[in-house]
Amino acid sequence: MPNLASARAQRFHAYVERLTTALGHRDRHGPLRAYVTGLCLPGDRKSIEPMAARVDPRHVRARHQSMHHFVANAAWDDAAVLRVARETVLPALERHGPVAAWVVDDTGIPKKGRHSVGVARQYCGVLGKQDNCQVAVSVSVANERASIPVAYRLYVPEAWAQDRRRRRAAGVPEALEFRTKWQMALEQITQLAADGVPAAPVVADAGYGVITAFRDALTAQGIPYIVGISTETTVWAPGRAPLPPPKYRGHGRPPTLVRRTRRHRPLNVRTVAQHLPAAAWRSVTWRQGTRGAMRSRFAAVRVRPAHRDDGRSTPRSEEWLLIEWPRTEAAPIKYWLSTLPPTAPRAELVGLAMLRWRIERDYQELKDELGLDHFEGRGWRGFHHHAALCIAAYAFLAAERLAHFPPAPLALLRPARRPQGFTPRGAPSAS
Repeated sequence: MPNLASARAQRFHAYVERLTTALGHRDRHGPLRAYVTGLCLPGDRKSIEPMAARVDPRHVRARHQSMHHFVANAAWDDAAVLRVARETVLPALERHGPVAAWVVDDTGIPKKGRHSVGVARQYCGVLGKQDNCQVAVSVSVANERASIPVAYRLYVPEAWAQDRRRRRAAGVPEALEFRTKWQMALEQITQLAADGVPAAPVVADAGYGVITAFRDALTAQGIPYIVGISTETTVWAPGRAPLPPPKYRGHGRPPTLVRRTRRHRPLNVRTVAQHLPAAAWRSVTWRQGTRGAMRSRFAAVRVRPAHRDDGRSTPRSEEWLLIEWPRTEAAPIKYWLSTLPPTAPRAELVGLAMLRWRIERDYQELKDELGLDHFEGRGWRGFHHHAALCIAAYAFLAAERLAHFPPAPLALLRPARRPQGFTPRGAPSAS
């Protein structure tokens, strides 16, 4: 075990050296080494001073100042650090199979006050309700063995985007304009494709899937998807489509738009599900959980999405409608639309749809173990620098889990010995 630990530490230090190549100035290398080391050391709090105390307990003030300047003020490119992290973890991930999905998600970070960049009263998934928080939009690459965020950006609510005073105080770039979450995700996907990240279907929850413009934009780029939708999403039932334009009667312009009538109309997906025959439903197992096989009942049928198609000259193309309806439930509980090929097996659709669970686990570990939500600064630059370094640390740990056995614990390093009686500010025991 000592040899394993020593080899692991050597790989970690070699990885950190690769990260420094993304920084430019050499005077930033030392603070990066200290910061990433502090994130990987055991400890409940991963804000700057407690990390400085673990990394260099005899020079806490000086170490704290250098780390704070590095993360909050220094002008290095967080996207470049994420690229190094991505290039490290992708080969390890692909040894266990190709990238299966690009998973779009967002994560909330509860905050008090109104001055931290992007903070607003909005839905916070961590709390399961509307509350004061920051929200970041991300894209992760995933397969059944591993996943890692490869794009991460703060969502700036419209009220923030229009408030010049708060923007200036928090260092929000002047060129930044308001973008909805789905527009941010689409920009990230476009950039990742341009960077040559291995292509895969996009997976997202209903917060993105209900946006027809998001789905249409993916299709326009030739990117397949499987995305959650709401029960009120309308589709044409299997085998049906809008009526063709009426015949031209020789007066005015020839009609070109497809039609609905009072009796020939699309249905919401819940109604479609309730009218499917019993033979349409099959039990599918998608993975093994801690309590045994994860299994439920699904139907998969070909339908045409109907959102505002009466303003189109042609019907929308057929897609998969995937529905989950456990036998123990009185009604279906989840719905997805997918542009995977018509030959895609039901098990493949289910497996991709359920791959989102990995990203929820990633964020839990990023927050609980690596302090993604522990940054105490208020600025745009510090928010993204801290997140990039947390994700970079997580990328190393993910690569270790994939490449070596036994898998490395999240806290793989040992802290330096603290002076007796020392308690950093922000520590749980501090008064």
